[in-house]
Amino acid sequence: MQKLLYTYLLLFISLFTLAQKSLEDTVAKAALKVDMHPNFKRELSLEAKTENKGEINIKGQKVSYKVITGTMPVWDDQGKAIAGLFYVYYERTDVSNKTERPLVISFNGGPGTASVWMHLGYTGPRKLKIDDEGYPIQPYGFDENPQSILDVADIVYIDPVNTGFSRILDKSVPTSKFFGVNADIKYLAEWINAFVARQKRWASPKFLIGESYGTARVAGLSLELQNKHWMYLNGVILVSPTDLGIERGGNMSAALRVPYMAATAWYHKKLPVDLQSKDLTAYLPEVEEFTLSELLPAIAQGGALNKEKRALMVKKLARYTGLSEIAVMNQNLEIPLDFFWKELLRNQGKTVGRLDSRYIGIDKKDAGDKPDYNSELTSWEHSFTPAINMYLRDELGYKTDLPYYIFGPTFPWDRTNNHTGDDLRQAMMQNPYLHVLVQSGYYDGACDYFNAKYNMWQMDPAGKIQDRMFWEGYRSGHMMYLRKEDLKTSNDHLRTFIKKSIPKHGTPAKF
Repeated sequence: MQKLLYTYLLLFISLFTLAQKSLEDTVAKAALKVDMHPNFKRELSLEAKTENKGEINIKGQKVSYKVITGTMPVWDDQGKAIAGLFYVYYERTDVSNKTERPLVISFNGGPGTASVWMHLGYTGPRKLKIDDEGYPIQPYGFDENPQSILDVADIVYIDPVNTGFSRILDKSVPTSKFFGVNADIKYLAEWINAFVARQKRWASPKFLIGESYGTARVAGLSLELQNKHWMYLNGVILVSPTDLGIERGGNMSAALRVPYMAATAWYHKKLPVDLQSKDLTAYLPEVEEFTLSELLPAIAQGGALNKEKRALMVKKLARYTGLSEIAVMNQNLEIPLDFFWKELLRNQGKTVGRLDSRYIGIDKKDAGDKPDYNSELTSWEHSFTPAINMYLRDELGYKTDLPYYIFGPTFPWDRTNNHTGDDLRQAMMQNPYLHVLVQSGYYDGACDYFNAKYNMWQMDPAGKIQDRMFWEGYRSGHMMYLRKEDLKTSNDHLRTFIKKSIPKHGTPAKF
């Protein structure tokens, strides 16, 4: 009997031990599931949001505002959230009538870059620390932007899918839903519709601003918003525009880039004395006239161009671009951009930047037909990447462990059926309120200023809406606002454009 009791006791202890261990294992596993840092996640949260208040002095005027960071869904046709877009929204708080307050909807380009560039470089109330010409300085960071347009308009900066903190939620959805000229326009128009409704901004005058590929985005959005969402705009601003799907052809492309090359040669003092002594804006009209009246017909003739005319074209083209006559002759009057960036300062052992030819690079070898890297982009990444992470995470308190994609994975990108320039034309012809402002840097070799002018001519070949289209040039490159002097001038141009594009009370929309 005693032996039996002893056996039962051992069995009870064993079972108790096993049960205790099982309980401990359960608790341990549950503890592993507990997020010890619930505010930080390496995944997109549609609920994450911050709201802060700020104050800034713009043009001698104190401006109070609130800034909201957050995400909003992109929905499929069944109303299911398939992606989340991150945004930063600034709203001035010391105004009495929000219905009359303009709203500027801001995008950058790539496609695949976040809205960081114009946010911390151009129009927002904070501006990254750089020198007066736009070069990075340490320690990295940001200051107030006394040129911000927040005095005259509220602004929302939007990061498209896979840029910034924006991500795809439903991995079963094909990326073609987002990554393409027309797919991009379609889902962003739906998102803007929802954002405007949530923020109660339907009565506000609305403006789109886009930079680089963002110009194709906002040009297409102007018609998509108008025809599919019945949202009529007051203005579209194209900063360093792409070709907007407007056909050029080989001969045309080769000729149209020459005025940019001439501006770059002037900046680097590679021109003959008589040209170098002229001011840039006094010199360029001569090159533009040569391009359209002489060079373009000469390139079109190809091998039929006689020797005397060919020699004359070589001499003139070399004179305007700062290259040798041999280099121009060897390229058959059609100078590739990569070659120009490598060749102009080759004898100094340097290259010039693609997006801003004021920036200098150094290659492993002076030989070759193109630079090893983009010197200007490398410089910009220095200053923008730390600043946007510090600003969003530290100052605004947005909590996430997601990396902020300055450049995100958005490829392959479907570029077919790009008719965004014609979309913008149609929107303007249907909407008498709609105005367009184009801003270009003379030293931008990727989206050059003369091609931007060509866009405007071809969008409106009959000249019917030229009175609502405006162009401004600046002595810098693709991000012309990084140069201190141009930051002031370009933002002033935005202010003037916004004010002029809003009609007086009661003005009917009619031609």
